[in-house]
Amino acid sequence: MDREIFVPPSGPPQGPGPDRDLYAQLGEEAIFRICRDFYSELERSSIRAMFPENMDEASKKLAMFLVPLMGGPPLYQMKHGPPRMRARHIPFVISEAERGIWLACFDKVLARAPEAYGFPKEKIPGFRAFLEGFSAWMVNKA
Repeated sequence: MDREIFVPPSGPPQGPGPDRDLYAQLGEEAIFRICRDFYSELERSSIRAMFPENMDEASKKLAMFLVPLMGGPPLYQMKHGPPRMRARHIPFVISEAERGIWLACFDKVLARAPEAYGFPKEKIPGFRAFLEGFSAWMVNKA
């Protein structure tokens, strides 16, 4: 790798994860649907090229990562091992611009989440805050 890897000065995410009651409230199927719809937004975005050809598989990986954070079983760990998300994202050049597009795609899904998935409205700000901290740690280019 012939590039300097930027490390966000804030370090790894410091805030709380998603509310652990979300798994019980949403159910696994809704979490997978949220991620599928999020990847549909990414598919139409200017950062599409950063993602694998099979967006469905990628959406499932994100869902498997989120399920245990929301109070469900450790699906990602059981299938893929420790998440190590920053290390898995280092091969992709991610600046604040790409992060902003990623968050904007998630915001489109979250805007309709209460109606579309039964996502409790009052829990969206906390989930969004988690996405902010998580995505900041994926930035690897100043």
